[in-house]
Amino acid sequence: MKRLSQLLVISTITSTSLAFHLLIPHSRCQAPRIDTRLNANGNAKNRASDAQQQSRLAFLQWTCTTATTLSISSTTILYPQSANALVKGNAPPPTKKAPLEERKCRNVDECQEMADKAAAQAELEERANVQPVSVTSQGTKYRDLVEAKGEKLTVAKVGDEATIFYKVLKLGKRSYDGLSGEGTVVFSRGYGLEDDEDKPGVKTFSFTIGDNQIISALNDAIVGQAVGSVRRIAIMPQMGWEKATKECDGGPGGSGAGGDLKTDYVVVPTATMVATEVCFDKTKLPFPTSYAQQRRMAQRFDQSLIMEVELFRLN
Repeated sequence: MKRLSQLLVISTITSTSLAFHLLIPHSRCQAPRIDTRLNANGNAKNRASDAQQQSRLAFLQWTCTTATTLSISSTTILYPQSANALVKGNAPPPTKKAPLEERKCRNVDECQEMADKAAAQAELEERANVQPVSVTSQGTKYRDLVEAKGEKLTVAKVGDEATIFYKVLKLGKRSYDGLSGEGTVVFSRGYGLEDDEDKPGVKTFSFTIGDNQIISALNDAIVGQAVGSVRRIAIMPQMGWEKATKECDGGPGGSGAGGDLKTDYVVVPTATMVATEVCFDKTKLPFPTSYAQQRRMAQRFDQSLIMEVELFRLN
């Protein structure tokens, strides 16, 4: 409505200005010269004529002035000049592209199917990029995560005193070979993850390679590891903290054939139930120091675990 009123005003001014220009040519706006010699006669008729001429002259000048003013005003309104202004403040944020909407599941079954497909795809990509697994003469699997740097590398051998940082991990759901995937820490030393560690790199674990008190998997897989490297070792139960007896293996009737890889995600129907405290070998090292760590380990020692070992020093 306001815009319409403005247009009407502009239209009125423009039309009025044009009308004045059409009715009164520009030459008529020039002030005519009045012959004052006629006034010398003092004739009353001449004086009346002069008064009429003066009145017409004043009206003509007013009309010309008004027409010019209206013309300038209409031109200014119709064709305003551009103006630049300096405005203080923050610039508007850049426009963001709308993200592509991902397909959403509509029910529980569809959501589960999409999750399974995503997990399978992630496992395929991981298997394609994973490094090959190495196996020792005793059958312990390992994989080097971080290679040592330098021209002359010092490698571990039986009889050396090794100082290490380590993490004992529970296998993740996508650990298809006993070494891959992300694991949950059961207990550790040297990474600042435990309550008795202020920061990483302060506390270490030292042992002699080949000592019977050390778990067999660590004694077996650390041989050949270079100082400064990180190696991930697969620990089967009886190569770790489970007593190496047929009763503790969990196979059918305790015959010692319970399988090669056991996790808490796989249920073995033929497994024999045994007392965990009887089979938990608490004399094997490394062993958790706090009560909370020991309780976690008591629930995991009969499963396949992972041990990440960083060889810090050799003596």
